Amino acid sequence: MAKKKAPEEGAKKVNNPNVMGLRPEVLEQPITETLEVNYMPYAMSVIVSRAIPEIDGFKPSHRKLLYTMYQMHLLGGARTKSANIVGQTMKLNPHGDAAIYDTMVRLSRGYGALLHPLVDSKGNFGKVYSRDMAWAASRYTEARLDPVCGELFRDIDQDTVDFVDNYDGSMKEPALLPTTFPNVLVSANQGIAVGMASNLCGFNLGEVCDAAVAFLNNPGTDLLGVLKAPDFPTGGALLYDEAALRQIYATGRGSFQVRSKWRHLPKENLIEIYEIPYTTTVEAIMDKVAELIKAGKIREIADMRDETDLNGLKLTIDLKRGADPEKLMSKLFRSTSLQDSFACNFNILIAGMPRVMGVGEILDEWTAWRMDGVRRRTYFVMKKKQEKLHLLKGLKRILLDIDRAIRIIRETDEDAEVVPNLMIGFGIDDVQAEYVADIKLRNINQEYILKRIEEVAGLEDEIADLQAIVSDPGRIKQIIVSELELVKKKYAQPRRTEIVYELQAAAEAEDAQDVPDYPVHVFCSREGYFKKITPQSLRMSGEQKYKEGDGPFLQWEASNRDELLVFTDRQQCYKARLSDFDDAKASVLGDYLPTKLGMDAEETFLWACITADYSGHLLFFFQNGKAARVELSAYQTQTRRKRLTGAYCDKSPLAAAYLLQEDMEMAVYSTEGRAVIFHTACLNPKSTRSTQGVNIMTLKPKYRVEKVLPLDQTAIVNLSRYRARSLPVAGALLREEDRGEQQMTLLD
Repeated sequence: MAKKKAPEEGAKKVNNPNVMGLRPEVLEQPITETLEVNYMPYAMSVIVSRAIPEIDGFKPSHRKLLYTMYQMHLLGGARTKSANIVGQTMKLNPHGDAAIYDTMVRLSRGYGALLHPLVDSKGNFGKVYSRDMAWAASRYTEARLDPVCGELFRDIDQDTVDFVDNYDGSMKEPALLPTTFPNVLVSANQGIAVGMASNLCGFNLGEVCDAAVAFLNNPGTDLLGVLKAPDFPTGGALLYDEAALRQIYATGRGSFQVRSKWRHLPKENLIEIYEIPYTTTVEAIMDKVAELIKAGKIREIADMRDETDLNGLKLTIDLKRGADPEKLMSKLFRSTSLQDSFACNFNILIAGMPRVMGVGEILDEWTAWRMDGVRRRTYFVMKKKQEKLHLLKGLKRILLDIDRAIRIIRETDEDAEVVPNLMIGFGIDDVQAEYVADIKLRNINQEYILKRIEEVAGLEDEIADLQAIVSDPGRIKQIIVSELELVKKKYAQPRRTEIVYELQAAAEAEDAQDVPDYPVHVFCSREGYFKKITPQSLRMSGEQKYKEGDGPFLQWEASNRDELLVFTDRQQCYKARLSDFDDAKASVLGDYLPTKLGMDAEETFLWACITADYSGHLLFFFQNGKAARVELSAYQTQTRRKRLTGAYCDKSPLAAAYLLQEDMEMAVYSTEGRAVIFHTACLNPKSTRSTQGVNIMTLKPKYRVEKVLPLDQTAIVNLSRYRARSLPVAGALLREEDRGEQQMTLLD
């Protein structure tokens, strides 16, 4: 009788350390190892293989779809069913058909998400400006590649890009598409990865080509003079802010405002909105307007409806009698997404690594990549011509004695010996002999051979020219410039988004008039939770609510029209009106400032102040013992900029900050236990925000400024002991009677 195997003997061995056979077991594993083994591979896969576009302007899903359509001969051919394309794409893209079709929809002309659609569609593909308009199923729609895709696949079969295996190794696909123009700046793209995101706005193709040509000719050119501003397929009016655009062009981060276009029809007493910002939808706008009407904040509207048809988008607003359309639209721009901001994050994969780059850096990377592609293409063509020249040189030797060649072939007994005998007979190599042996009998005549030999001189000249191109970067740049000029001539279109240079300043003045003016009490916690409470609500409220571990930090009595300035640890100042915040109650946490103001990731709130007219000065005290006095008017801007960079000096961390309306005495404390009392009149005011200031307190290397307080808020009794006769000073050691109770600093 056969012996039964023990359960352990028959169990299948599993190499995965996280799987212990079929029996559940608890596996203890350090969190660092778990992240490294399980989480990081997933995160990198999302970043590299899914969410972040590369220098050609495409994510892998876009590239796989377009290449499949190219292989299906849909560039210049007839349309085919979208379902057919989706099915073929699954050979490269191991995802469901719905995900692939969604990708096709976004690239289509019908959907309208791109300035230059890559898919020429037929049927219902929805609209980018509609949230609820569903596109038809793939079996009902048809598609092919748009003619502009010819610039994406030009010379793809001439070794311009690398090819890699698909997911199962059964096919090859391009790692990148050899775009002849900077498509990464033309096609809007966005993606959310793990721990990072990307949001690329589109630019006008003609302007991008001009900018690329200018950059190739002079890398130090002012790109803003050529590449005027972003452009969107949905049109609208871009409120021009030169400083904000320069920041975006330099760093790849920042935001700008886009406003809807509208017209007033007096006879019908209605407003027609026919272009909206790229970042919103018709349904979102109508929902917000309905909410405002229900809340009683807008009383001028009798009705609002969506009259979008085949002619394009149209939102109609019926006005009540006597309503002012200008004032109404000013309110709607302020309260709805009819005016919306586009937050730029130019995060692109370069050699498998994500990088946030400005426009200049993107053009630099694209030109380097494109130059390599043109060099590879030129080298490929040169090698083909060299191979042809080599064959023709062998054929030339045959010309000397055609009869002899025929005789050698005729007298050879075995087929395998034909090539060796020709090699011996004419002193040619095996490639040349194989070419001669394969010539058709009808072509063994002097006329045919002489015509082929006439090409030798021309080929030698062409090869020499190609060799010169390969070794000369200037010639390669000339080729790229000529290609860019040709692309602009063939495919450039007029701008769709109007650039408005003077509208924003006027709009800000109108907004200020419309903002209600009433007193408010403002509270800000240490972690940056912000509350605006009316006096009536405050009287009826109980104790202020704070998050666990948080507590009170700053509070003011202000007006609803005042402005809030928030300073962070990255030397940035975020500006907002108090009217931008909803009235709250003491029982709520309030608005979280980093989220509300759109701060960068891992940016920390430090301090804030409120001003009505930008009078007074800001005092900045740094941990290295220096202090700077900056005029508050230096933070005032003509346009309503939401973020100012270089808000204070970055040479040392900020220890304290104070809004100074009139000069006073202040006390500076160090971690050594010393204190200095000085008068703020000793500090000369500066108009430069990033000034380093002057030295107040001399510190030993291991010590720093700990806190700064107005003198009347300290417990110091012996004032004369700590007063400074001149600056800087080391300060005097604190006596016990001058310490008092522990007090918070201006940043605690």
